[in-house]
Amino acid sequence: MKKLLPYPPFHFLLCAIIGITLQFYTQIWQFNFLYLGYTLLGFIAILYFLKRLQKRKIFSLVSLFLFVFIGVSATYIHNPKNYVNYYEYQLTDGSYSILTIQKVLKPGNYYTKYVAKVSQLDSTTTTGYILLNIQKDSTETPLKIGNQIFIKTPFKELTPPLNPHQFDYKQYLAKQYIYHQVFLSKHEFKQLNNASFSLIALSASIREKIQTSLKKHHFSRNEFAVINALLLGQRQEISKELLESYTNAGAIHILAISGLHIGILLLLLSYLFKPLERLPYGMILKTVCIVILLWSFAFIAGLSASVVRAVTMFTFVAIGLSFKRSKVIEYSLISSMLFLLLIKPMFLFDVGFQLSYLAVFGIVWVQPLLYDLWKPKLRFLNKGWQLFTVSIAAQAGILPISLYYFHQFPGLFILSNLIIIPFLSAILFGGIIIILLATFNILPQFIADIYGFVISLMNYFVGWISHQEDFLLKEISTSFLEMLAWYVFIIFLFQLWVQKTAKSIVFFLTSILLLQGVYFYEKYQRVNKSEFIVFHKSRHSIYGKRNGGELHIFSSLNDSILQQEKLLQSYRIGEHILSKNIDSIFNFTSFNNKQVLVIDSLGVYQIKGIRKPIVILQNSPKINLDRLITTLKPQQIIADGSNYKSYINRWKETCNKQKTPFWYTGQNGAYIFKE
Repeated sequence: MKKLLPYPPFHFLLCAIIGITLQFYTQIWQFNFLYLGYTLLGFIAILYFLKRLQKRKIFSLVSLFLFVFIGVSATYIHNPKNYVNYYEYQLTDGSYSILTIQKVLKPGNYYTKYVAKVSQLDSTTTTGYILLNIQKDSTETPLKIGNQIFIKTPFKELTPPLNPHQFDYKQYLAKQYIYHQVFLSKHEFKQLNNASFSLIALSASIREKIQTSLKKHHFSRNEFAVINALLLGQRQEISKELLESYTNAGAIHILAISGLHIGILLLLLSYLFKPLERLPYGMILKTVCIVILLWSFAFIAGLSASVVRAVTMFTFVAIGLSFKRSKVIEYSLISSMLFLLLIKPMFLFDVGFQLSYLAVFGIVWVQPLLYDLWKPKLRFLNKGWQLFTVSIAAQAGILPISLYYFHQFPGLFILSNLIIIPFLSAILFGGIIIILLATFNILPQFIADIYGFVISLMNYFVGWISHQEDFLLKEISTSFLEMLAWYVFIIFLFQLWVQKTAKSIVFFLTSILLLQGVYFYEKYQRVNKSEFIVFHKSRHSIYGKRNGGELHIFSSLNDSILQQEKLLQSYRIGEHILSKNIDSIFNFTSFNNKQVLVIDSLGVYQIKGIRKPIVILQNSPKINLDRLITTLKPQQIIADGSNYKSYINRWKETCNKQKTPFWYTGQNGAYIFKE
C-alpha cells in the first residue's frame, strides 16, 4: 500500500470510487447535464487560479474533490434514466416496442434469456435496456445479437427476492441499468430485419462462424462447452453440473476469460515478439503488436465485461512494461482501474471486477514475500514453488470477498491450480491454433481429437477434485463488516512483514482488535435477535421461529427436502444459524406475547381464548373471511405461497373493505415479525 501513496492516480481512484458509491446509493446529483457541465468548469477554473497562486495544499484538496465529483458525474452520465428519451418515460398502456438483442444470456429451465435494448417505443426513438424472456420452443430458432423484434406485451418491473438473504437479482440487474423485463411466447413477437451495423453484432457473427467450424469436428458436449468458454468467452453451453464441478474445485476462473488468460497471452506474445526489440523503436512496435492482438482476442470473445476488463488491465501493463520503470505493475493496475471506472462506473459493483483486481494485487504484493521464504535450486522445484506461492497469494487477495459472496472455500484449490495452470498456456495456445485451422477448414480430425481428449482429461480431473467433499468447506457465514475487517488485518499484516517497525506493530495489533471487535459485535447482534418468519415457498408452507443462534422450522415438507431447501440455506448462512430443528406445522402458537393462528384447508379457527391474533392462511381454506375478521379481529392476515391466487385476490379485497392489514408472501415477500 505504501508503494502507491506517492502515485497521484491512486488518490484519484479512491476519490472516484467514493463518488460512484455516493451517486449510486444516494442519487446525490439530481440536476441536469447543463449544471453538471457548469460545475465541472467551475472546478477547473478554481484549480487554474490555485495553480497560479501556488496554493499547493488547497490545490491538492480541490483536486481530490474534483475526482469525487467526476465519480458522481460518470455514474450520472451512464445511467439511461437521466435521459429524456429513456423508454420508461414514453410508456403508455397500449405501447408497442422494437427491441434489439444486445446479449445472449444463459437460458433457464423454461425461457431463453437476452438483454435487449428498447430501440423504439411507438414512434419515438428511445434508450435503455430490459431483460427479455422467450418461452423455449424446439421449433424456434434462438435470437442472435443484432436481431430486432416487434412486441406489444407490456413490461414488468423486476421483482426483489421474496425471502431474506436470497440472491437479489433485481439489484444485480440494476447495476447494469436494467429495471424491467418482459415474458413472451413465440406468438407474441415478430422478428424484423437486423439493426444497423454494430461491433458487438459483427463479433457475434465471427464467433458463430468459428463455433460452426468447431462443431464439424465432433467434440463432445462438455468438450465444446469448455472450449467455447475458454477461448470464445461464451459460458451459455456449460451444464449446471460441470459449472458446479469447477466451482467446488476452486477452478471456476479457468472457465471465464479473465486476467489469468490474458496474462498468459501477454507472456506468450511478449516471448514471440521479443526479436522486434532489436529493431529501431522495436519496443514500441512490439507493444503495439501485443495490444492489437490482445484486443483482437477480446473482440472475438464478444467484448464482454470480464474480457474488456482483463484486456484493458493488461494493455496498461504492456504499455507500462515498455517503459521499464520500477513499480510499473502496480501503477499500471491503478491506472487501468481508474480508466475502467470512469468509462463504466458500474464495474465497481461487479464481482468479477473486484475479484480480478484483488487477485492481481495479491500476486503482485504477497507472492514475492512468500517466494523469498524458500528458493529451490532445482528448476522443476523452483517452478512448482513459484506456482504454489502465486496460488496462495491470489487466494489471500480474494479469500475474504469470496467467503462474503459465495460462502464456501475449496480446500483443494492449490491442487487444481498446480495441475491445470502449468498446462493452461499450452491449452490456450493450442486452442487458438485449433480455431484458426478449423476456421480455414484445414484442421485434421486427429488433432481435434487430441485437443478434445486434453479438455476431457481436465474436466475429469476437476470432477474428481470436486467430489472430495471433505475438503470443500460450505455454508461459511461472513458479513460485510467482517470482510472489511479481514482486509484491514491482511493489509497491516503485509505491512508488518515488509517493515518490522514499532508503527507497523501498533497498526497490526489494532487490526486484530478491530477484527475481534467486529466478531463480538456480530455475535451480540445474533444472540439477541428473535423473530418469526413466514417464508414464501410456492405450493408449500414453511415457517421459522428464530431465537438467537437457533432456528425452529415448521413445515409440511419432509426433513430430507427441507435440508436441501435453498431459501433456508440462504437464511441460515446469512444469519449464522448454529443449530436448527424441524417440526410439523402447528395450528396455534405464541411469539413474544403475540398469538399466531394457522388456518389450513379444514378452515378451523374458532378456538377459545384467541383474540386479535396474527392469522396465517395456508392451503386455500374455504372460509368466510368477513366472518373471521368480525370474530377474531386479527392484527394481521398473512397468506403464504400454498394458496390459490384466485383466493388471494378475493381475500385481499375483503381485507381492504374491512381495513385489516393483508400480506401475501408471493407479492410482498416473507413476512417477518420481531421482538
